[in-house]
Amino acid sequence: MPKKLIVDGKEIEVEDGITLLQACEMAGAEIPRFCYHERLSIAGNCRMCLVEVAGAPKPVASCAQTVNDLRPNPDGSPNVIRTTSPLVKKAREGVMEFLLINHPLDCPICDQGGECDLQDQAMAYGVGGSRYQENKRAVEDKYIGPLIKTIMTRCIHCTRCVRYMTEVAGVEELGLAGRGEDAEITTYLENGILSEMSANAIDLCPVGALTHRPWAHNARPWELMKTESIDVMDGVGCNIRVDTRGPEVMRILPRNNDAVNEEWISDKTRHVCDGLKMQRLDQPYVRRDGRLVPATWDEALAVVGERLQSTPPARIGALAGDLAGAEEMLALKTLMDGLGVANIDCRAPGEVLDGSCGRSGYLFNTTIEGIEAADAILLIGTNPRLEAPVLNSRIRKRWRMGGLAVGLIGEPADLTYTYDHIGTGPAALGDLVDGAYDFSRILRQAKRPMVIVGGGVYSRADGRALLALAARIAATARTDIEAGHCVFNILHANAARVAGLDLGFLPGTDGLDTAAMIEAAGQDDLDLVYLLGADEIDTAALGNAFVVYQGTHGDRGAHRADVILPGAAYTEKSATYANTEGRVQMTQRAVYPPGQAKEDWAILRALSAHAGKTLPFDSLTELRANLYKAVPHLQRIDEIAMSGDDCLAGLQQAGGTSGSAAFVNPIADFYLTNPIARASAIMAELSALKAQKQATGQLHAAE
Repeated sequence: MPKKLIVDGKEIEVEDGITLLQACEMAGAEIPRFCYHERLSIAGNCRMCLVEVAGAPKPVASCAQTVNDLRPNPDGSPNVIRTTSPLVKKAREGVMEFLLINHPLDCPICDQGGECDLQDQAMAYGVGGSRYQENKRAVEDKYIGPLIKTIMTRCIHCTRCVRYMTEVAGVEELGLAGRGEDAEITTYLENGILSEMSANAIDLCPVGALTHRPWAHNARPWELMKTESIDVMDGVGCNIRVDTRGPEVMRILPRNNDAVNEEWISDKTRHVCDGLKMQRLDQPYVRRDGRLVPATWDEALAVVGERLQSTPPARIGALAGDLAGAEEMLALKTLMDGLGVANIDCRAPGEVLDGSCGRSGYLFNTTIEGIEAADAILLIGTNPRLEAPVLNSRIRKRWRMGGLAVGLIGEPADLTYTYDHIGTGPAALGDLVDGAYDFSRILRQAKRPMVIVGGGVYSRADGRALLALAARIAATARTDIEAGHCVFNILHANAARVAGLDLGFLPGTDGLDTAAMIEAAGQDDLDLVYLLGADEIDTAALGNAFVVYQGTHGDRGAHRADVILPGAAYTEKSATYANTEGRVQMTQRAVYPPGQAKEDWAILRALSAHAGKTLPFDSLTELRANLYKAVPHLQRIDEIAMSGDDCLAGLQQAGGTSGSAAFVNPIADFYLTNPIARASAIMAELSALKAQKQATGQLHAAE
């Protein structure tokens, strides 16, 4: 039941069970803190949040005491809390004085300077001097990985990093060793931490003890321009802030969005930014006499335009890559439609998702936030820790609450939570349909079950038959639950896939899909292949086809290309993406593309004039008007359009026979999944470190 309090003379009514710190902030009071964090367990060890409770013998740590713990007043009047009294002021000054006893005067050289909680709170709640003349304690710096730089003499033992690693990242390798003056934050085995989300601990550190190693001494926060944008390293669509100085992206930080990524991002999202300036394509190239030579835009576009006009439409193919925005995919699709080309696809080779059973047939229908309400989750052919680390942390968050059963059919892996490993392939999936496992009973009895299908299922030759089995399991699991709860979920590991499927960037009548186009090109049945950032294919198998590559990096597509058209990366353009749950989000341009590179839609608009099929727009605004007319829900930014369909009936009707091969996780190396990541020296170092740990047995081979 609600409880009344008087905070600094203001009477408020608060919910039962909240902390005094939360209650005071509801009343408008500002409570300093170092150890307390909304998404971590309560430690109560910094004592900076002390408040005065009338009748209490001493100041109270407001983060660790709930309103229920307050002793009722004899007359039944509300409890009185003071946050600005002389007692509180003196207590906080004393706490700050103790925190600064051993803290070094590193502010001029500290990377945390300018965004340091200790600096801010020392100014607001501390005193101007210190009464302590003793020598400061020094602590040896620890190596805890290539991403986190440690200066542990600055550490104030708030233990945020320890709690984050244990509770959110699920890597129990960091702890507080020793007591009193000898206490130190360290790794248990004095080895580097290798987790897909370890660098979030840096954001949590309220002092300069943990800072970004790759970013060390590069810039000051006040020198940077800050642009709110969206991440495209996976299908989650994490909200990020891109910090730039001049023409360069200096760092990427998370933005809070409780419905998507809370305030976490993966290490790849955070530290891939050095790949944005390495191996970049900054001018057009045309292959002459077997060599790629620089060309002007008019020359390159004229060559491609002439080829498009002279090649029969049936012998042209177009592929959209994993990082393509909705705008350029619509532009390319419109151009190919104008030329009469039916061979277009946005999917990886072998993928069978096509939207024929409705939009819910290729979405994460439960939503990312909906994971927290699940009581049973079945993972099929997926390793969410590698495909979507932030989404995997949601599953772990729900698992830590208790009452969640997780089952896995596929490769065993360390997912940071316990699960029932049912099997490795289609046989186990079929047996689960027949009720041969206890987990089938768990799914049927669950009130809010989830079935999550990954790329290890829908990218196989027998993918349709396997999706039918997964749909049967989902249909069985939803028998006794409330109407409207979606059980069936597709997990996409790529940012562009959902928008591409929404746009219908798929083969037309008698058109070839990605695998068929690659095979046809290898057999000289395709004369021209247009790659819109499509690097995750076997470009060597394209035979003698004339290859046009429009992209950002000198990666696989550029190596095979006959003409290169340099495009813009996700930090250099405003583009629309739909994440794995169908949430529409938009990147914002933080810097301009390098050299002569241009935004992708503009390249296609210019190319269309050379191909004799001028596209019906001259600006991004006009293009988006066409986009919203074609797919209306793409204009609803940060919303998930209701699909209005139920895919289960249609999916179950799919024919075919499932094979016997075990499911294989679609991501072999988490750190090298796209051209930007492969151009990053930091990602290469992390990939090599992980391979080394696997080879020496320090890391499970399936992890």
